[in-house]
Amino acid sequence: MKIFPREVEDVLTRHPAVLDAAVIGVPDAEFGERVLAVCELKFPVEPGELQGFLKRSLSGYKCPREFHFIDSLPRNDAGKVLKAHLRRTYGGQP
Repeated sequence: MKIFPREVEDVLTRHPAVLDAAVIGVPDAEFGERVLAVCELKFPVEPGELQGFLKRSLSGYKCPREFHFIDSLPRNDAGKVLKAHLRRTYGGQP
């Protein structure tokens, strides 16, 4: 199934605790790929709360089951999130 990261990111950033988010696909033995979210937070939040929030707006298969919280997303000089860096860090892909 096709999942558009931007769609998930747009919903995630509507949560009051999420400052910014990047959604990537990482290898999964069962499904080939799974959805993973890396978030900058305004204040602490539990992953389960974010999952519940996402499930109110998205189909279940689009919701990340894994979340990583970091101080700031890696960006290039133009401010674009470096998703390849996130995939290497969290998913083991080049």
